[in-house]
Amino acid sequence: MLDLGFQELIVIFVVALLVFGPKKIPELSRTLGKAVRELKTAISGVKDSIAEAGDEAERVEKDISEGYRAAQEADKTEQKKDTDKEKQNHDR
Repeated sequence: MLDLGFQELIVIFVVALLVFGPKKIPELSRTLGKAVRELKTAISGVKDSIAEAGDEAERVEKDISEGYRAAQEADKTEQKKDTDKEKQNHDR
């Protein structure tokens, strides 16, 4: 995610120490850690929701395809019945 080296982390820590003081650093670190954890949890939830929606879309697509095929088969059967009736009527 972030490509920070050891030197960059030391500079960030020194600047934070100068700005906030040594007593506030642990509290800020805990707060930042909780925020990052909550963000990761939220992102994971969104990913799961997207995956579930994709699975549901595939199921719906499959159901529609099966319904379309069934309708085509029913139509063919109905056409065959009509053709057979016409032949019977023509033969009489």
